Amino acid sequence: MTPAEGTSAAASDPPGRPAATAPRFPPGTRVHVRDDWPERRGPCHIRTPHYLRGRTGTVQRLLGSFANPEDLAFARPAPKRALYHVLFEQPPIWNEGHPGDEVLVEIFEHWLEPLEPARGAA
Repeated sequence: MTPAEGTSAAASDPPGRPAATAPRFPPGTRVHVRDDWPERRGPCHIRTPHYLRGRTGTVQRLLGSFANPEDLAFARPAPKRALYHVLFEQPPIWNEGHPGDEVLVEIFEHWLEPLEPARGAA
């Protein structure tokens, strides 16, 4: 399948996973930010903060679907991707702050994984 057929050429795409057609994560879903470093594989444009890779947060809301900026930066076909507000506890990220301090970040869906397997999955 080519980028024009619905997959992205973004360096940060998980191998073998085409671009999603419908949002995967409803509000309240606990998600894990992929601990991936595509910049080590070559030139790329990444919209996910380094400090959140490998961290766990909670989806707050779907912001909509937008052309993937990781592809747009290289003038490649850019399928629309779901973009979410994801909330993280601040103290574990920077080892500072107080209980209840939080960080709200916009993250595209292809960087997120469900914290637990979907129900009914084998």
